Amino acid sequence: MIGFGENRKTRTMERQDDNPALISAALEDPAAFGMLYDRYVQHIYRYAYSRVENTRVAEDITSQTFMAAYESLGRYRERGYFSAWLFRIAQSEINNHFRRSRREVGLDATKRLAEADDALGSVIQDEELGRLQFLIKKLDNDERELIRLRYVAELSFAEMADLLGKREDAVKKSVYRLLERLKGQME
Repeated sequence: MIGFGENRKTRTMERQDDNPALISAALEDPAAFGMLYDRYVQHIYRYAYSRVENTRVAEDITSQTFMAAYESLGRYRERGYFSAWLFRIAQSEINNHFRRSRREVGLDATKRLAEADDALGSVIQDEELGRLQFLIKKLDNDERELIRLRYVAELSFAEMADLLGKREDAVKKSVYRLLERLKGQME
């Protein structure tokens, strides 16, 4: 269903243009929604997986996210990024999952994602990964969410700001401060 073989730069560049024409086409022709699905499915899946650490559950959440998006596409209003709207739906589906299961997992999925996609693996040596996971687990929920949105879901700062309801420069500053703090703790 979901592969990890494509180039990270290509995925990010394709996604950054929330083409209003594509969204309009999906409103008029259900088959056009498939193009939106193709554009965002890996990002939603990876984000869900980073939260639940279970392939089957992450796939279910991804499917539920796109079903909910498809069903409510008529209510979408272009006031920000389509991706932020989609990630709000994904967050809601993840929260529903945790309400049902009554447990949340940390970012232990980082190592498996790094092995699968090499997103973190190229930056972090294997022996440092355990230490980083420990430090990330100690972060508060909002800080972990910044890490997930930026490095797992690969959202731009503008998309993150739209999703979180904050200014882009504030989100960027928060992420960079968090990274500096983690870097200092790693040293």
